[in-house]
Amino acid sequence: MAHDNMTTEKFKQIQDRLIFKLLPTVRNSGFQTLRMDDIMKIMDISRATLYKYFPNKEDIFHKVTDGYVQYIEEMSTKLPKEETMYATQFQQIFEQSVSLALLITDDFLKELQITYPLMYKKLWETIQIREKQLLNFYNEGVQKGIFNEVNGRLLILQDKMLFSMLDLKYLMKNHWTIEQVLLDFYKLRKIQLFKPEMLSTVDDSLIFPRVEYLTQKISNILL
Repeated sequence: MAHDNMTTEKFKQIQDRLIFKLLPTVRNSGFQTLRMDDIMKIMDISRATLYKYFPNKEDIFHKVTDGYVQYIEEMSTKLPKEETMYATQFQQIFEQSVSLALLITDDFLKELQITYPLMYKKLWETIQIREKQLLNFYNEGVQKGIFNEVNGRLLILQDKMLFSMLDLKYLMKNHWTIEQVLLDFYKLRKIQLFKPEMLSTVDDSLIFPRVEYLTQKISNILL
């Protein structure tokens, strides 16, 4: 179905672009207190354009949540078979975990649970499926003698600490840059996870451009 001679795909692309402009505010200040006038200013569009793409505030929040669900679902991959693939999967999981910690905060989940419980249920169930996949990945790595015998749930809990570490006040107080946080966390996770004799399977040069990308992404949201 077209929207004013615009294809559905193009319409959705514009919606997604406008939603992306809103994410820093949703992350830092929540959604419930936002009015449509506030959203219009943040998106830098007219009132008519806002209502053309989003009939109401609930529709916007619904699309934010659906975007998160889709993003998490796209993370699902089969467990690797070869030893070197564990290193690749580890780096992918690291990048994904940083992005999730940045976008889906505890405050966002609490607000979603109170305001739109059905949306919360859908997102929470998707998060739980991903965590189950992570546990399977960690457990299989232990069984194959690649990973140390660590509790996967502790690793998942550590990922949630990234939100606190990526707080601007915390970074300034500790004279820490976003890039340093990401690299230090990556190194810590690698040493925790891989057995000493398996560390050589991890090619750190592959993670540096991803950290650079993540640093820019985080800066755009936090600053």
